[in-house]
This record gives sequence, structure tokens and C-alpha cells, in this order.
Amino acid sequence: MIEARLRLARRDFALDVSLALPEKGVTALFGPSGCGKTSVLRALAGLDRAAGRVALGDAVWQDDATGTFVPTHRRPLGYVIQEAALFPHLDVRRNLDYGLKRSAAEGQRGTQEQALAQAVDLLGIGGLMARWPATLSGGERQRVAIARALATGPRLLLMDEPLAALDAARKAEILPYLERLHRELALPIVYVTHSMDEVARLADHLVMLQAGRVQAAGPLAELLARPDLPLARQDEAGVVIDATVVEHDRGYGLSRIGFPGGTLWLGETAAAPGERVRARVLARDVSVARQAPTESSVINVLPVVLDSLQADRSTALLRLAVGVSGAQDAGRARVWLLARITRRSCEALALQPGDALYAQIKGVALM
Repeated sequence: MIEARLRLARRDFALDVSLALPEKGVTALFGPSGCGKTSVLRALAGLDRAAGRVALGDAVWQDDATGTFVPTHRRPLGYVIQEAALFPHLDVRRNLDYGLKRSAAEGQRGTQEQALAQAVDLLGIGGLMARWPATLSGGERQRVAIARALATGPRLLLMDEPLAALDAARKAEILPYLERLHRELALPIVYVTHSMDEVARLADHLVMLQAGRVQAAGPLAELLARPDLPLARQDEAGVVIDATVVEHDRGYGLSRIGFPGGTLWLGETAAAPGERVRARVLARDVSVARQAPTESSVINVLPVVLDSLQADRSTALLRLAVGVSGAQDAGRARVWLLARITRRSCEALALQPGDALYAQIKGVALM
């Protein structure tokens, strides 16, 4: 585990968090501006001296109880910020070579050259080596910056809103490369963002921060499906479903994905049958019916059990268990959906927890 107990007081802000993060996959630190995301990242790196303890597995980087503090340059980590910060007077190859200098000093250059070669391949920058930073797009510059951070063969990669400075087109360009890093590198990544789209695509574990405190932490799919958290009240509330591609219908430009409890049709994906994918289903795109619909344009219909509902003046948020046989099994569901409907519809259907329903999801709405 990545263990961090951090306290940091500033004139107008106080950070007080206790984290136990998995030493595998992507952990997203999520929350509004000023909630402490970057402060946590900088304290993990040792750039800001917070009080407490930081440990990565058996390696203790900070422990105030024993007077231990490993400076940043001695911590085996990579750090990527919003701006690529490449050296403008060096071409891409020499920018990457700079990232190897610390490794060479520690007698590990051969191993880290292999790590860099892997990063260059995964990030698709092999054709950019002779280019100057000024001639690169924003997405290309950020991919080079990530490769430079990986050149030292770090045990931990810290990323502070790496896509925040990019426009929508450049974000779309770089996200698939970040997904490749996620899939293929056995390296824990702590990723700061305020974009739920990035969280849904990249994260395995989620830490929600508010005013310097941890609001909630846990596996992504579990937290997104919790109606009691603030995320559920946002317009982009929804869940992610880890699935496997079952088949493609090329004639209609569709793909079918499977997961515990059902399948979904969605817009055609490039992934081959058998490959793992992730689908995002927004609450606003899910409706419910008491009877299985017939002669409907909605191509996705899943039997579900209503686990809970929360209503306000105009809307109701339903939490739906997928792939269970009845109300007694709802708590053991492995896949959840959220549905936001009008309170009028909720009362017209006389919905109650435990009801067996059918969830309807438009294929064109799925991401």
C-alpha cells in the first residue's frame, strides 16, 4: 500500500488526510479547486514539508516519529505537471536523456534505458526524437514530459492535472495513451484532476477531497454508485462498468459488451472481441419500467432491482442492482446503475425499494 498521513497548515487552508492507496493501478484525487489535491501530491513528493508519514510498501519516505525524511531527489518517483516544462533548447531525444541522468548517477542507466524505450513505445513518440519542443502540439509535448518522468524507472508516478492545459482535441489525442500506460505498466499512479471524464476513463481507485479532508475513498465503481455522495447530485452523475467486448455489428456500427448480469450495445469500439473495456453510463440516460418494453427504439433493457431512491422537489435518484434475482440479493450486486427520473414519474410508478424493474439505456448515449 501507499500510506500517507499528512497535516499541513497554511494561513487560509489546512490539510489533514489519512490515505491507504493501492500499490497498483490509478488512484484519482478528485475534488473542486482549492480542496487540497495538489497539496497532497506535493507532500507525497516531499516538495512541501507536511507533518506525518509517507511510505510506499516497505520504503519509508517520511516518518516524523523517527525523524525520517527522504528528500525529493532521493525518492524514486516521476512527477508530471500541467505544463510540459520541456527544455526549449534541447530536442526531444536530449530532453529524454536528461531524465536518465539521475539513473546514471545511481548506476542503473542500462535498466532505465529499457524503461524509457518502453515508455517511448507506449506513448507513441518514437517519431518525435529530432523535433524541438516549439514544433510539438500540446498533446505531443505532454507525452514527451510523461516519458521523461518514466525515464528514471520510478516506483510511483504523480500526475497533477496533466490534461488541464490542453484543449478538447489535444485531450482526446492523449487520453488513449494514458489508458495504455494504465493497462501495460505495473506502476502505481496518483492522478490529480477535477474532470469526471478523466476519472471515469482512467481511475481504479477514487479519493474525494473537500476543504483539505477526505470525503470518501474506495474503488471507483463503488463510489460512483453511492447516491449519498455529492457526485450523485451532479449532472454528470453515473457509473462505470468494467466489461469485455462480446461482438461487433459492423453493419450498424455497434459493439456488444458483457459483464456480470448482462450485456449492452453501444457505439462501435476499436477493441477486439475478448478485450476488456470500460463503459460509462450516466444517470440521466437511464429510465425504468415495470414491464419489459416492447417495440421500443431503446436497444438496451436490463432486469434490475431497485435498491434505494432519494427524491427532492422535482427529481428522484434511483440506485439499481444489476444481475440479481430479488431484493434479498441486491446488496451483493457486482454491477450498479443510477437513474435520474422525475419525481412525478417515480410517484406514478409507485416505486419502492425492492421492486423488480427494467432499466432502459439508449445505445447512442453510452461512452
